[in-house]
Amino acid sequence: MANTPSDGLACGRLTIDLEALADNWQSLADRTGATECGAAIKGDGYGLGLEKMARALSRAGCRTFFTAVPQEGIRALAAAPETRVFVLAGLLPGMAEAYRETGLIPVLNCSVEIHEWAEYCASIGERLPAAIHLDTGMNRMGLNLEETRAIAAAKDVLARFDLVLVMSHLVCGDDPANPLNGLQLRRFEEMTAYFPEVPRSLANSSGIFLGPEYYFDVARPGISLYGGDAMDDGPNPMRTVVTAEARILITHGAAKGETVGYGAVETLQRDSRIAIVGVGYADGYHRLAGAGEKRIAAKAWINGHTVPLVGRVSMDLIALDVTDVPEADCKRGDWVEMFGPHILVHEVARCADTIGYELLTGFGSRYSRTYIGDPGAEA
Repeated sequence: MANTPSDGLACGRLTIDLEALADNWQSLADRTGATECGAAIKGDGYGLGLEKMARALSRAGCRTFFTAVPQEGIRALAAAPETRVFVLAGLLPGMAEAYRETGLIPVLNCSVEIHEWAEYCASIGERLPAAIHLDTGMNRMGLNLEETRAIAAAKDVLARFDLVLVMSHLVCGDDPANPLNGLQLRRFEEMTAYFPEVPRSLANSSGIFLGPEYYFDVARPGISLYGGDAMDDGPNPMRTVVTAEARILITHGAAKGETVGYGAVETLQRDSRIAIVGVGYADGYHRLAGAGEKRIAAKAWINGHTVPLVGRVSMDLIALDVTDVPEADCKRGDWVEMFGPHILVHEVARCADTIGYELLTGFGSRYSRTYIGDPGAEA
């Protein structure tokens, strides 16, 4: 990546490709066909900046967003006012008026929320939109089958508001062979039959790749939009959206038999050259991605060379074994790709015993950020 003025005092930088984001959304929209393709932009747009993500996706044609909490929804509507925004956290107690004033659509996750929303709508004489969440196996949020039947039978309650969507969430969608996928699909079809003609949503990113029977009326991809791998096996068809880089602060030699970093968890097996880069777990790069007992450390990429981490990841520093990299390709001040097009985020995540979602949403505030394809930045 080329240097930008904001990189000067930064030890870490993110390059975020909004054109790749838009292409990923279009690819998923083409795949889902007649099914509307929305977008999950929760977690500050998966760590990449909610407003930037909302505007870029809206320009690409996305008209339905899903956020986790109301504050995110308000930001999304301010950035892309022509869209509709569903709040997955549901209706917070006593806050129905705030949802109406801001234009947020609550995803009602229990009978209490449904009754509160219905009573509020009746009190103001407006049939405001809402979604209902059905629990088909996650055991986290939503109505079970018995509660679904009871609410469906309460015609007077449902008549007070505009039910615009019924939805559920897949537990094991990233594992196509898992029988729970088919079980959830059957449960969803059974439960949504109590709400005939109401649009339905089941497919997240992995659900889209499970096949058309999971599409229904609205898909809501998340991780795939941002270049993450939605499935456990097979190549990732999505374009890389974010590249995380760290600056080399120093390089130095270390002798065979010496250790590197806290805990002395890794002993050098040869005379080595070590590069120290200026990011760490305070920047969202997980400590477990480093070396440890019975654990293979993650890798990084510098000027055409793949190099392993050596020793533990510290709060602000990471050591890399650059012994096999020519000194001309590994100098103080050079930038190292910690993940991006050459070191995939899910590969780093596996080394840290986590998932790409957690790495993306955990970026700290110390990175400089450059957005590619951002009209606002060019104005």
